[in-house]
Formats: sequence, structure tokens, C-alpha cells
Amino acid sequence: MTEEHDRPVPPEDVTVEQALPDDRLDILRILDAAMLETDAATVDDRMAAGDALVARSTRTGGVVGALVAVRPDSGRLHVDAVAVRRARRGRGIGSALVAAAVDRAESDPAVGVVSAAFDADLIGFYAALGFALDAASAGEARRVGRRPA
Repeated sequence: MTEEHDRPVPPEDVTVEQALPDDRLDILRILDAAMLETDAATVDDRMAAGDALVARSTRTGGVVGALVAVRPDSGRLHVDAVAVRRARRGRGIGSALVAAAVDRAESDPAVGVVSAAFDADLIGFYAALGFALDAASAGEARRVGRRPA
């Protein structure tokens, strides 16, 4: 991430890494518990492409958070879903997952922008990560934010 927005660091007992095939069920359960509508086929596709990330407990090895990003066009990485287990929320895990997705986009010369669609109560979360709200989405139920990769 840019110097302007320092990369959030997950708690000491959590690492953020590319999802492994064995993480599939955990990812689906975490996203489902957060009532996010990402289907299994999308998760499978994004895992195969390396665009699914997990936050893993270093103590237990369990998945405590997940992020699935899609590529709606060749120059954009879009955060389709990000969720953290309820008991682990509020500790910077979600921020660390989004920051890792931004870092992934920054390392891919084909990606020029990272985007996300989110509820209005998450504007501060994404703004802290360097996302600017698209003016066209200001009155919408779901807002869209973008940041350069």
C-alpha cells in the first residue's frame, strides 16, 4: 500500500495468506455467516486464480477471516466479499485482508484500480484503506469505492 495509507497489520496471532484448496469450506461458512452472497463456484474460481485470501490463526491454523476478489475487467480487482468470524471482529483482520488484496493488485501491472461495493456504514472502513467514494453511488444503498493499485 502507499505510504499515505500504511498497511494495517493483523493481530499477532493471525496471518493473511492466499487461500488453499482445504480452506474452501471455511471460506464459504464465514461468508455465509456474514450473510454475503458469494456462491461456491465464484469462490472456487477465485481460489484457482489466487484472488481469495484467508486470515489464519497461528495458534490453531483455523481460518478466522476471508476475502474473495473478482476481476470484472482486466484492469480492475474488485473486492467481492470480505468477512471475519464474529468473535474476531474489530481487531483489524478485515482491514488486513483488504490491504493484502490491494498489495496483490499493486504487484500486478495489469491492474490499475481496486474497487469495492459496500454499505454506507462501512465508508470509514474503506476510506481508512485509501478508497475514495464514487460520487455516482452517494445516494445508493450500496456505495462504491475505488483506489489506485
